[in-house]
Amino acid sequence: MPQTHSALTAPVFLLAMPQVLDPFFHKSVVLLIQHDDEEGSFGFIVNRPTGIRVTEILKGMEVGWSGRDDALAYFGGPVQPQTGTVLFQPEPGVETDDSEPEDSDLVESVSEVVPGLSITQHVGDLAQLAETPPDRFRLFLGYAGWGAGQLVEEILRNDWLTAPVSSDLVFAADPEGVWAAAVRSVGVDPAVLPSWTPSSGERAN
Repeated sequence: MPQTHSALTAPVFLLAMPQVLDPFFHKSVVLLIQHDDEEGSFGFIVNRPTGIRVTEILKGMEVGWSGRDDALAYFGGPVQPQTGTVLFQPEPGVETDDSEPEDSDLVESVSEVVPGLSITQHVGDLAQLAETPPDRFRLFLGYAGWGAGQLVEEILRNDWLTAPVSSDLVFAADPEGVWAAAVRSVGVDPAVLPSWTPSSGERAN
């Protein structure tokens, strides 16, 4: 059933339907962080790893990295690709609100998206997280953005299916399987959706 503008509330997953052939968004899963009818919407594609290692990016920022050497940055979207954002699951006992915890000062600009999923763009938070990275950590480059009314129009056009946010899918070890898993999470079999050929824009079967 198509979403109306009044029914769309962030945070939520946006699942690109197969007819969305834009290479940035084809079969993408977007974590929609903010939606406003007048100011527009933005979020992060969560299933597009880049070939760039986190350690390489942080080295250029003179920030040490103590996590896995093969950890990759993710493509968050085509808007401002030079902007980094971290999504992570705080370790037990680490506060991420405006309080002043005894064992951590990771509160510069961290906010909770949903329980168990926090976000920050503050370089100080990034540096601290990089010292002892939580098990669930993603560094995104860029973000996905829509102008006022644009996303609602696309949803009404059936370009996107909405689904509840799942931290397990945000941090999935196999990003290639995230889209299908997200589609199944709302009771839809990916196999029954029309198949499209990105190169031609034509329905394949």
